[in-house]
Amino acid sequence: MDKKPNKGIIRHIPNALTVGRLVLTLIFLGMVLYTPRTGQDKPAGFLTAAFVLFVVAGLTDIVDGHLARKFDVTSQFGRTVDPLADKILVCGAFFCFALVAQPRLANFGWSDITLHLIRWGTAVILFAREIVVQTLRQIAEARGVNFGAVVYGKIKMFLQSFGIGTVLIGWAFVSREWGDWFTLVTYFLMVLMTILSGVHALRRAMRQSVSDPTR
Repeated sequence: MDKKPNKGIIRHIPNALTVGRLVLTLIFLGMVLYTPRTGQDKPAGFLTAAFVLFVVAGLTDIVDGHLARKFDVTSQFGRTVDPLADKILVCGAFFCFALVAQPRLANFGWSDITLHLIRWGTAVILFAREIVVQTLRQIAEARGVNFGAVVYGKIKMFLQSFGIGTVLIGWAFVSREWGDWFTLVTYFLMVLMTILSGVHALRRAMRQSVSDPTR
């Protein structure tokens, strides 16, 4: 006779993975900030290790979400901390990139001010979007309205994760002009989808408010 999975144990696995992802995230961000101190222009080995940590952190997000849904062991801790861990990983990465002046985009010959605007502007836009959407989500859920993730948010998350990988790989291995163009296009698409997903969330919240103003 098949044994049923022990939910007493399984219920803690998604939360443990979430905590593990937070730890990996902090280590990853620390590695990004420490990279310039290695004294190498392109410390490929160090950045490869950081990239692997980033990938593993992303995989834990997929696994803990799958386990929580499969065994119906979602928790308030998971619903709160899991999206927070994602935001720390993504927004933290782009703020750290800005702090260490990455991506360089050296082949365009742009001024330091222009490059700072690109790096810091990207980080601020990503952070502002998360603040706005999280606020809308909390208001909606307080009124009993479902405000779960939609396709815009999922595409946004994919492009942001792809953007982080692009910066790390370009920093470690690529110095040619095509690499800068690839990074620039990735940043453009990422920021565009971040803004569009934020606008969509705002319009969605407004429609829900109009359709049921008593809530």
